[in-house]
Amino acid sequence: MSELLRVENLSKVFTVKGQDAPIRAVNAVNLRQRRGETIGVVGESGCGKTTFGRLVLRLVEPSGGRVFFEGEDLTALSRNAMRLRRRDMQMIFQDPFASLDSRMRVGRLIEEPFRIHRVGDRDRGRAEVRKLLEMVGLPDDAAGRYPHEFSGGQRQRICIARAVALRPKLVVADEPVSALDVSIQSQILNLLTDLRAELHLSYLFISHDLAVVRHISDTVAVMYLGEIIEFGPAAAIFETPHHPYTRALISAIPQPDPERPRNRVVLGGDVPSPEHPPSGCPFHPRCPDAEPDCSRLAPIEHHVERCGAPAHTVRCHLYD
Repeated sequence: MSELLRVENLSKVFTVKGQDAPIRAVNAVNLRQRRGETIGVVGESGCGKTTFGRLVLRLVEPSGGRVFFEGEDLTALSRNAMRLRRRDMQMIFQDPFASLDSRMRVGRLIEEPFRIHRVGDRDRGRAEVRKLLEMVGLPDDAAGRYPHEFSGGQRQRICIARAVALRPKLVVADEPVSALDVSIQSQILNLLTDLRAELHLSYLFISHDLAVVRHISDTVAVMYLGEIIEFGPAAAIFETPHHPYTRALISAIPQPDPERPRNRVVLGGDVPSPEHPPSGCPFHPRCPDAEPDCSRLAPIEHHVERCGAPAHTVRCHLYD
């Protein structure tokens, strides 16, 4: 498969009024995504996952680095050129109620992308709304109702319909099921999987729930304090995790069988502040396998295993 997205040394530094030190939310991230691939981005809250997803779409302007989409440098595009490019790049937000205008009917909300990008006339827009509602499992009469008249799962279906309305090539899904009941989560995940096959979509799927990521992802990127510390095929990440942080995350996944033995890894302390990140490896203050070099030197990327493409890589001194 050909390359769809390439991120090179992408960084974002926020300056906060009243604070001397800047906040480094994303730090020199590199990533490649092929067409039709779903990459799961996982990590604890505050690790920079959402900021990274918004940087890819230029909803937040990067402090450094570049984003290439189909070989085109998005960071070099003008505002108008980027607006045209967004037909191919859409986002599903975490909170479906907050991302929908409560004063607009659902039909108008889903039709809005056609109006903004001037695709077709009003009749075509209404026809597309009916088709999209059916595609996401909602009745035709939903078009005449307001967002508050729907459940959380139904509102997320509305958001998904709006995101795929223009048949984008890339969809950034930011915690799209975290606000939903477990029974509804599986329905939304199955819907996203079906739409991926039907519309030939690629997903950048952001989540803190590794069980969800394992279900939907082809490839997994593990983030910690703004950096990708392990990257590789989902099967390799979950079966043979190499970074101590990845092993700790996977050990925390709930098991349905209480009799099954578990090797639980409990991390001490809290995630360090991005305002004052640790020296050397950012994970070393909490790492159960930390060595003296970990506090002094930043780890380099190691290719630890190959299971097809992409390679399985890890940033850890244990593999020096």
